[in-house]
This record gives sequence, C-alpha cells and structure tokens, in this order.
Amino acid sequence: MVLDTGNFWPIEDFQLEVVGDFFGGAVEVWTIVPEGNAKTTLMSGLSLYWADYTPSASVLMAAASRDQAGLLFSQAQGFVDRSPGFDRRFRVFEGYRRIKAIRTAGRIQVFAADDRTGDGVLFDLALLDELHRHRDLKLARTWIGKANKRSGKVGVISTAGEPGTEFEDARARMIATATDLTRVGSHTRAASEDAVLHDWSVPGGGDVEDLEVVKAANPLSTVTVEALRKKRGSPSMTTNHWLRFVCNQAVRTEETAIDPFEWADAIGGEVPEGVPVLVGADFGWKHDTTALVPLWMEGAESRLFGRPEILIPPRNGQNLSPQKIKDAFLRINERNPIQTVVMDPDRAAEVADWLENELGVDVVEHLQTAGPMCQAYERFTEGLRNGWLKHPGDPEFSEHVLNAMARLLPDGKARFDRPSTSRAQAGQRRRVIDALIAAAIVHNVAVEEFAKPAVSREVVFL
Repeated sequence: MVLDTGNFWPIEDFQLEVVGDFFGGAVEVWTIVPEGNAKTTLMSGLSLYWADYTPSASVLMAAASRDQAGLLFSQAQGFVDRSPGFDRRFRVFEGYRRIKAIRTAGRIQVFAADDRTGDGVLFDLALLDELHRHRDLKLARTWIGKANKRSGKVGVISTAGEPGTEFEDARARMIATATDLTRVGSHTRAASEDAVLHDWSVPGGGDVEDLEVVKAANPLSTVTVEALRKKRGSPSMTTNHWLRFVCNQAVRTEETAIDPFEWADAIGGEVPEGVPVLVGADFGWKHDTTALVPLWMEGAESRLFGRPEILIPPRNGQNLSPQKIKDAFLRINERNPIQTVVMDPDRAAEVADWLENELGVDVVEHLQTAGPMCQAYERFTEGLRNGWLKHPGDPEFSEHVLNAMARLLPDGKARFDRPSTSRAQAGQRRRVIDALIAAAIVHNVAVEEFAKPAVSREVVFL
C-alpha cells in the first residue's frame, strides 16, 4: 500500500497490535488515540485487506455524518489509486461511495450513521469513525448486536469525547470490567470475552505540559516531540483542544469558564474535621442536581472547599425527596458544624425553614439574578487566580466546575452558565454546574462577611 506521501506504508508495531485483535476472538475492537496518529489510515487499510481476502465480504463504514465517513472511504480510495496492482483487485464507484473487491466479490460501502436504517444490515466488518462525535451509541449497539449473524467484527476509532457522554461512560466501563488489563506507559489494553479497548492517553495526574509524557500518548513515529512543541506553541491552540485531542483526555471542546490547569493547581487538601463551615446550596428537583458545598474560610487568603454532597433526582418525572436533602445537610453537620447556609430560598422554602428552626443555622439569601451572580463569578475567579481558593480534588465537584461556561452580559460582566439549555437525559451530565453555583454563592457571602465583620448575617444578596 502506498501512502499519500508516495512512500510504501511502513506498518508500525502499535498498528499491528490493534489489527491483531481483529483476527482474534473479540467482536468489537476500540482504538482510542489522539489526533494525527493515522487511525483513519489504519482502518481504511484494514477494510481493503478484509474485502480482498474474505469471500463475498461486506465491509461497512459509518461516522457521525456521511461526510466524515467519506474521509475513511477517501483514504481507502487513495490506496487503490496509488498502490501497484490495486486497479486489478478493486474497482471504485465514487458516486456510490462503494469499493468492489474483484477477486472475492466483496464490497466496502459507506453507510448512514443512523440506527433506524442500520438495523437490517449484514456485515463481516463494520467500522465506526470518530464515535465520540456520534449523537449517541445507538448505531454502535445495533451493529454490535448484529455482528454474530456472520461472525462479524465491529471496529471503533476515535479520540477522547466530552465528560458525561455515553461514549466516555462506555470507554470507562470497558476498562473497569476488563478481565485482562495491561498498562504499559500511556497505553492501556483492556480485554474481556467479546471486546478489546486500545487506549493511548496521558494518565490522570500526568504532566500534560511535559512533551515527553505527551509523546508517549502519541504512538505514531512521525509524531515527534518537536512536532508536538510546534503544535503546543501555535497561536490557535487552546488548552481544551490540547487536553482532549493531543493528550486524549475527556474534557469539553469549548473553552470553559474555569481553566482545567488552574483548577488542578488549586487542589489543596481536606477541611479538618470538627471546624465550623459555611455551606452553599443549589437545588434541583427534577432534572438538575442538588449540590451542597462546604467552605472553611480561615482568612482572606485561605479559603478551602470541602467535599460536596451532590444528589441526583430520579429523572423519571418525580421530584427529589426533601428528606434526602435534609439527610445530606445532617451528614455535613456531623463532620463539620454548619454555621451558615447560603441559598436562594425561593427554590427550597421548606428546607430553609427546617435549617433555621430545627438545625439552628443561619440562612443567608443569595438570589441567582444577574447582579449577585456576576459578583460571585468575579470573586470566585479572583480567588482562584490569586491562589487563595482551594478544593479537595473531588471528581464530581470538578466535573461540575469544568462543565461551566462564562456568559458575557450586555454590561460586559460575566456569570457562570450551563453549556446547554437542553435537558435531554442523554446529555444531562454535560450541563450540570450546580456544585459550582453552590460554591460560588457561599464563597461570595464568605468574602463579603470577612471583609466587613460587623455587617449582620441577615444581609440579602439582591
């Protein structure tokens, strides 16, 4: 096979390791690797080999869009056009996005990425390109379910997705349930009876600015440290793109309100047991979560969040039980006596009454209108920027923080906002920022009261 460089393809060891699993016992083989590591080239070459050596083979290609799948097809077509003798082995029907294997009567066909039309297909090999961009995993599940009809295989190629998506949940589940798990540097091979995952990524806690570490997550020989240095230094490169598409870590594509590096740098230990705390509360009854975030403030430059209580509603039309919220407050209070709860009482008047009358804590009102929320944004980002604000590194808390976007208002001020207004259950995890809102409002009140200790706690943030 001849690459578009004009050179014969020097197959690399990591590529042979992936391809080897297609000829083993696995039904599905997932390859998750950063951009620029020739995963599309690998799969297009595999599709031609499969069609050329399997009698009456049916090889399917699909992606999030027909145009995206066309990239995989174009790579295969390019091999046919450039490689010696391939014109006697394959015939390309570009308009139909189909390649016929002359010797075996097999065919390669681009297919619509729609589970409704993918239900009736039979195949020997099905390739799903950039699965992280698919709306959901319905087509993948449909094709995996069909694979046994012809002892077929399903191949997935992708880079990292966004946190909270079906794709990332499946990626994590394949590692968690593996019966044969091997980790060598930045490469994880997670195998079970029917599935194999190959995952190249900078490990959690790895230094994503150390180019040698990043290189280890980019196995292709032409992705050098020098090439990575130029890529990182490009004026168009963003932090989130670097983390997701070069380090292969699950982060949001868009720039978040809080920089992931800045948030990671703010990890600062646990709130000591027994010290009194303030608690910020943001309530979600049917769709959004309810988040309770403790804050211990020793001084103007010492502000430490505790581990939050985050409660997920049933999301089946029923409301979250108020008693579960009360129990969460009691758990926090048992470890650290609650002095003050900061909340918008319009969202939970009954809970506010219980806090004051039965738990005996002060309740400070903090409305979620533009004025106070812009002030909360400014003080939170200022505290983070100056290193005054610390947190325990709780993963769920961090997910809420890094989900948030900065929404610019007409007066030039900004506030934290959700990345999407959609409440579709499949994408709900990507839009929750409730722990950040709870943290921001309690931090806003704490800063105000520390600066003006004589001000009564009955102050209302309007």
